[in-house]
Amino acid sequence: MLSTSSAALLALGSAIVLVVPGPTNTLLATAGLRRGMRRSAHLTGGEFAGYLVSISAWGLFLSHAATSLTWLPTLLRLASSLYLAYLSVRMWQTANSFSSSTHATIGLRTLFVATLLNPKAILFAGTIFPAAVFQSLGAYLEAMVIFTALLVPIGLLWITFGAGLGSGRLKRVNPVHVQRCASIILAAFSLSLAWAALHQVVRFSGSA
Repeated sequence: MLSTSSAALLALGSAIVLVVPGPTNTLLATAGLRRGMRRSAHLTGGEFAGYLVSISAWGLFLSHAATSLTWLPTLLRLASSLYLAYLSVRMWQTANSFSSSTHATIGLRTLFVATLLNPKAILFAGTIFPAAVFQSLGAYLEAMVIFTALLVPIGLLWITFGAGLGSGRLKRVNPVHVQRCASIILAAFSLSLAWAALHQVVRFSGSA
């Protein structure tokens, strides 16, 4: 089972990463924009399935690899912080181009594939989820319950956001400002990951 502090950090980290714009959230918002809330709500099932498969696969791989490659978790944290920094900059730069593309109807399969290939899954598996999650069935189930309890309402929030833009109910909400605020939050999270990774490097160097 996860400790209270581990569960709290898991919930906080998952919420921050799930709420920021990305491939999956863009598709959810676009579906809400085109089809409305009720006809798009089921798409969170595709998001859940994609993350479940991807996080589980990456988590098992990384937990086994880390036993022989002790530097891998630290390297992954640094890589994750760089990815989040890049995503933060891209979010700021593209804030004026909220997706309004005219692809074919977005369905469960589209959401599943997009989420399965979403780089956020590696971040969840290698950094946000504690290593114990992939070493104990009880911890794994507990972590997934916490993750799912956050994923569903956040996914529905993105669908609602898109539906509100489509109906004109959110005229006073500026998507540019929303995305740029999320960019700042993501940048702060990136710095915290980099600080933790560098602190771990210094600790290993001192004990060597």
